Amino acid sequence: MNIVVCVKYVPDATADRRFESDNTVDRVGVDGLLSELDEYAVEQALQLKEKAGDDTEVTALCIGPEKAVDAVRKALQMGADKGILVSDEAIAGSDYLGTSLVLAEAVKKIAQDIGKTPDIVMCGMASTDASGSVVPAMLAERLDLPQVTFAAVIETQGDQVRIKRDGDTATEVIGATMPIVMSVTDQTGEARYPSFKGIMAAKKKPLETWTLADLGVDAELVGLTAATSAVEEASERPPRTAGEIVTDEDGSGATALTEFLASKKFI
Repeated sequence: MNIVVCVKYVPDATADRRFESDNTVDRVGVDGLLSELDEYAVEQALQLKEKAGDDTEVTALCIGPEKAVDAVRKALQMGADKGILVSDEAIAGSDYLGTSLVLAEAVKKIAQDIGKTPDIVMCGMASTDASGSVVPAMLAERLDLPQVTFAAVIETQGDQVRIKRDGDTATEVIGATMPIVMSVTDQTGEARYPSFKGIMAAKKKPLETWTLADLGVDAELVGLTAATSAVEEASERPPRTAGEIVTDEDGSGATALTEFLASKKFI
């Protein structure tokens, strides 16, 4: 079995985050890490490998600046077999369409290298910075593959895949035949932490860097100028102001508190 896991390098939510002058997210001048929701995808790929045997190969695929290699390394430390980073200045500012195009062409190149279409292209349910949840569907369309999305439980037998997907009112069971594009949710179980052995082993695993030229993608089809959506304006969050203390010396505290909440339309 051959599995490609699409991972994303995102700004650390606990650190300072900001926009560039062109209103794109600053991914170079801030601390970043592997998107937490993509860790679940890596975990599920590794669990499938453990069930299928040593002849299964897991490849971590990422798009981003040079620093995004940290996200790929994290996947390798968790247990992925090889990593690929697609890094090109022309990709900066790409929307979902541009991102899915680059990912699809990278998967096609991987398919050429291994001599077949990967059995599973695995994605997280969303990225923690954009939360769009649309790239897996776009990727499936570009690769002309069936998709099973928002998997909470995954079962495989031969070339058959069955997932359980929890909705608001019901649980769906969906079956498909590989090759497929799959996205998984954070309900699939906690992702493993890289062990010391895994961290050391990752240093010897193959890690390639590709450009748009390597994929045969025209730079005019990606990036901010080709994006169908863009941020027009952004401003910093205003500083927190001091709160208002309601005293209750004469028994009027409840009335004052109610009036304050009503004035703010909380009640």
